[in-house]
Amino acid sequence: MRYAKFQQHLTAMGMSGREFARLMKLNPNTIPNYKAVGSVPSHLAVIAVLLRTLVEHDIDYRPVMASVPIRRNAPRGKKIGVRKRRRASA
Repeated sequence: MRYAKFQQHLTAMGMSGREFARLMKLNPNTIPNYKAVGSVPSHLAVIAVLLRTLVEHDIDYRPVMASVPIRRNAPRGKKIGVRKRRRASA
């Protein structure tokens, strides 16, 4: 999903990218960093669409999300949207 469309879903829920990241137990910068890439992974897009659907039907998603034991991912050392620079050969 394109980042702009993803952002529209979050805005419709009254949620920022950082709030969505915290809800998913991700680093708060993870979602905003996808802006540089221009798209978000499909699993995050699906979750955002489902949460928006719950909100539109006046269903509080917070107790549902609280009941899911989400574990934080281990840091991988790879930044999203940042390219490695090649070293100049001597």
